[in-house]
Amino acid sequence: MIAVTGATGHLGRLIVEALLDRGVEPSQVVAAVRTPANAGDLADRGVGVREADYDRPETLAPALDGVDVLVLVSGSEVGQRVRQHGAVIDAAKAAGVRHLLYTSILHADTTPVLLAPEHKATEELIAAAGIPATFLRNGWYTENYVANLDQARERGEILGSVGDGRVASATRADFAEAAAAAAINAAANPAQEAVYELSGDEAWDYARLADAVGQVIGRPVSYRNVTTTEHEAILTGAGLDTGTASFVAGLDANIRDGLLAETSGDLARLIGRPTTPLLDGLTAAVGPSKA
Repeated sequence: MIAVTGATGHLGRLIVEALLDRGVEPSQVVAAVRTPANAGDLADRGVGVREADYDRPETLAPALDGVDVLVLVSGSEVGQRVRQHGAVIDAAKAAGVRHLLYTSILHADTTPVLLAPEHKATEELIAAAGIPATFLRNGWYTENYVANLDQARERGEILGSVGDGRVASATRADFAEAAAAAAINAAANPAQEAVYELSGDEAWDYARLADAVGQVIGRPVSYRNVTTTEHEAILTGAGLDTGTASFVAGLDANIRDGLLAETSGDLARLIGRPTTPLLDGLTAAVGPSKA
């Protein structure tokens, strides 16, 4: 039996869908969710729906009863994730889970990307637990850029401080399909461990992003590059607190430094097809009514 945590979230739900699309019987899939009522459609399709709240450890062990393979989708609460993930890992070990997959970040053990420390710590907790594991080190989601469309509609530009930095993004659906494929592999060979550095097939720069956004919204869009200091000032002027502005500008600095540009090919190999191109991913993410 394969369980997916956060199965009503953006990525978790797509992983459940990908497992079903790849032929896993619904009765062999567990959607582990904070609020079971939000997964009624999955239950209607025969998927097992169980309560699993990262912040309520008493819900975790029952949710993992009988589970062989667990896909631990990383939590969304920055600063709380190590504690939350640790509770799931403890429950997985207690429940006898035979293989644990974790949605991490590119080169979590070595990268200076600002988001990496909690992922590195989680990988270390999994290793210490002694559960055979697969680390799905996800790169940037194309959907991260949907918010730029509103900025572009209003101003005809995308503003940032990435310089000539590039991003090898892929869609959440691409990453979800990879997780499903890896989970199925793990179910067949639970003792076999793996690390995948997952990213899109092409690393694009922000001039390319602006062009793609312009095609989606139907007007010319340019990229305006500023310094990190200028970026922080613009963000605080727009109402962000200093810490958040520094964090956002810091992520742009990570991109400028080339930390999200790797094109290892792992993602395409795992899903058995090319990753979704930037323009196609943006178009699908916004839908026809918002383009």
